[in-house]
Amino acid sequence: MDGPATRATGIPYASAERFAEPSVVPDWSEPFDATDWSPACPQRAMPFLDRVLGSTLDQRRLDEDCQHLSVTMPAGTEPGDDLPVMVWIHGGSYVSGAGDLPIMDPAALVAEQNVIVVTVTYRLGLFGFLGGVPGRPANLGLLDQLAAFAWVQRNISAFGGDPRRVTAFGQSAGGDAVAHLMATPGAAGLFTRAIIQSAPLGLAQARSEMSAAMNDVFGEALAGVAPDAPAADILAMQPAVDTAASRFGLKSGMAFGTQYGQEPLPAEAELDEAWDAAAPSIDILIGHTAEEAALFLPRLESLQGVLRVPVLGKLVGRTVVSLVTRLVYSRDSRKFARRHARAGGRAHHYVISWSAPKSGWGSAHTVDLPLLFGDADAWRTAALVTGTPWAEIDASGRQVRAVWGRFARVEDLGERVTVPRALDVRRIR
Repeated sequence: MDGPATRATGIPYASAERFAEPSVVPDWSEPFDATDWSPACPQRAMPFLDRVLGSTLDQRRLDEDCQHLSVTMPAGTEPGDDLPVMVWIHGGSYVSGAGDLPIMDPAALVAEQNVIVVTVTYRLGLFGFLGGVPGRPANLGLLDQLAAFAWVQRNISAFGGDPRRVTAFGQSAGGDAVAHLMATPGAAGLFTRAIIQSAPLGLAQARSEMSAAMNDVFGEALAGVAPDAPAADILAMQPAVDTAASRFGLKSGMAFGTQYGQEPLPAEAELDEAWDAAAPSIDILIGHTAEEAALFLPRLESLQGVLRVPVLGKLVGRTVVSLVTRLVYSRDSRKFARRHARAGGRAHHYVISWSAPKSGWGSAHTVDLPLLFGDADAWRTAALVTGTPWAEIDASGRQVRAVWGRFARVEDLGERVTVPRALDVRRIR
């Protein structure tokens, strides 16, 4: 028990050797001690994100054997309750993050909306999202996620969940993964609703040349490394791989990611057809924050001099944020929603405009996370929400969580839903 929620944590849903496809972990008949948090996939430190989100990897151990999930249920839930299930795929540009970080604690969402949330941890970066060459399959992290959804279908009824009402939801790379799972034949029937949050769909296609360049550098580095080398030795190769991607412009902002024409995804030319085929059986809620690119503005070194110029700097900053938000997030999320509706699916599109006024970040990428997850303690040191009392964050958060809950309960959101100064949702026809 954890207040109004009950947890079962660190449950293995699959296992895999390094650079190998996941295998199903046999279901067990004896009691399993589900009291440890899921380990995070080995990854490089991200000091910038740690400062913005107030979260560090020190909060979870790192282990290549990271295919684990955690189940959070309303207190008192029993088998047969048939509660809606929401399966969370965390973000982090496919190179960072973990399902069980405190800032992604779903306890409030679970207790308020009477849903079950499953948080999934999967392989990242060099371990999970490169490959596509002999001996190193591509999309291993996506295959991990498919295995997690299959585990949910087999087992969630024992936790009081309804396997017929499963919503896949994810943010950033997690939203991108959810969108691509929809195009995967093996995902048919594993979930019937999808919430796609801040997916960088504008970076998702025409990536084959960049992936090949990254693979060449990684393959050369691996040639001199023992197959059982420590994970740290593999991570040490990532800067060189990132450098190989850097010459590909905006796409290198998410250098790791899904690769088309590699298991389990169709070829890029067949992608729209696959999404169209899935549309009638999956309802979607897709959208973005109003100022996604504001999170990345401080990292654009070439602009920092201009941004410090009085008046001009603010104008340039607003222009860049608006342009990059449109190119990477808003344009393609609306395109995705319209295509889905044309193909016979039900679609809603949203924009989150909430911000912490004193933080200086505006409605930046990741600002949806404190509205959905965590508590005052988890977000206490986050620059993203600095200066805003948790009671104010939670007041808007409760209303946003209510919309997500309605969607997961298979309730029609209607033509429009608004949360003042926080959220606007519209049906797409």
